[in-house]
Amino acid sequence: MDGNGRWARRKGRPASFGHRQGVRAIKRVLEACEELGVHVLSIYAFSTENWARPRAEVRALMRLFHETMQREIEEMHRRGVRIVVSGRRDELSPRMRERIDEAMTRTANNKNGVLNVCLNYGGRAEIVDAVRRLIAEGMPGSEVDEAAISARMYQPELPDPDLIIRTAGERRVSNFLLWQGAYAEMLVTETLWPDFDVADLKAALADYASRVRRFGARPTDEIVSSPPRVEVARSAGGAGA
Repeated sequence: MDGNGRWARRKGRPASFGHRQGVRAIKRVLEACEELGVHVLSIYAFSTENWARPRAEVRALMRLFHETMQREIEEMHRRGVRIVVSGRRDELSPRMRERIDEAMTRTANNKNGVLNVCLNYGGRAEIVDAVRRLIAEGMPGSEVDEAAISARMYQPELPDPDLIIRTAGERRVSNFLLWQGAYAEMLVTETLWPDFDVADLKAALADYASRVRRFGARPTDEIVSSPPRVEVARSAGGAGA
């Protein structure tokens, strides 16, 4: 979800203003996903690298995450959306962890869709944590395979993404869903995240639907997935540069 800061600067406003507008874009996209049949939406809210940002911006972001989660829990629950949070939650404040636990517990049995919030998340960190679990469980090296690692990811019950969207013209993977996104289709749009709307999402899905996914197979072996699961990534700065 790149472009919050740039969007704000163009309007002569601080980055925090852009981040708040970015939250509105998340709500628009989530509602559109429900209407279009996209069951899982993952958003890159804050990366493991984002702690290097200016302290004031990090504090503002954490405050925004907390406020948004507190404000939106009941609406998400009424709509039947399950909230999950991926990342190293033990490095977040006790107050934030409490709010996350509340959101996940409250919506745990919902079936209408999944909002996966990647918070203090990094693809490399997730793989490291999965390997640490394997070691802690005492699994012999000869038994470690892709299935064993996949089962120890943060949200192993979620399917791998079909489509990863990057806004604001960014063309990097930026440490996002490195394991799960190995065969995801990529789409880059110049639209800044706060301006991303339903029309942009429909255009992205139409582009995806026109592609042939082969997963390494021969060109004659056409594999097409529908409807896609959408993953919306931010930059290595995760919170939108």
